[in-house]
Amino acid sequence: MNKLKAYTGRDQLHGMLKFLRGKLSNAFTKTNRLVLVRHGESEFNLKNLFCGWHDTPLSEDGLEQSRSIAAAKLIEAKLDFDKVYCSALVRSRQSADVILAEMKCSFLQVVLDWRLNERHYGNLTGANKRQVANVYGEDQVQAWRRSYDEAPPPIEPSNNYYYEILNNLAFKDIPVGQFPFSESVGQCVDRVQPTWEQINAEILGGKRVLIVAHGTVARALVKHIEGLSNDEILKVNVPNCVPIVYEFNLKTGQLIGDSKFLGDAKYIEEMKQKVAMIGD
Repeated sequence: MNKLKAYTGRDQLHGMLKFLRGKLSNAFTKTNRLVLVRHGESEFNLKNLFCGWHDTPLSEDGLEQSRSIAAAKLIEAKLDFDKVYCSALVRSRQSADVILAEMKCSFLQVVLDWRLNERHYGNLTGANKRQVANVYGEDQVQAWRRSYDEAPPPIEPSNNYYYEILNNLAFKDIPVGQFPFSESVGQCVDRVQPTWEQINAEILGGKRVLIVAHGTVARALVKHIEGLSNDEILKVNVPNCVPIVYEFNLKTGQLIGDSKFLGDAKYIEEMKQKVAMIGD
């Protein structure tokens, strides 16, 4: 055990020295990068259940995706960070923890922000997507999932996850009147905006930021970052653990070029199609 701790400490020291060198180098650059990662597969993803604000952990595959896809691609691209943002949900933090451990930079500041929580799926929380489609039809389910303004029915006390969500201590700092009971994509976009404005200011101030978030929140951030219309964002799909890299001009604040997905193009396209489907 002592030997393991020694190796871990040595790795973290190496990571700290690399971090400081990166900070010095970054001080003289005219551009900065932001990386956005959707967390790994959760237990509810695995079972094809609506998850939202239920605090499910990552599946074994989700932990492995965080290591062998997200962390591996970030290391391969030689990307370093000064600060990490996660949601208040454990699956987001789990992915971030694995990524930082693999990158030997677990010492980085990690901010947990409830505004980066996944979209609240209301009374659909805990339901199997295919079974809901069999009852209400695929068009209605896709409207709840993908339309901009239509929210699912609000979560009710009879829902198995109602009290678990309401009493989650991770949400204790949410202001009165801002705790959602269901959200549309558009409401999620609005919720994320204040946090994005804060992160954007840090990026333009020179901080290298990693965001580890959720599917709809990642899409909301893409909308803010790329200035997409309400219709355009509905066509965006973000696969689990595939890093998306953005580069900004520090003088103008403008994006430089298009976003870049790190990974195999064929795999990424297959995963995007899978995300868009209702599943089995």
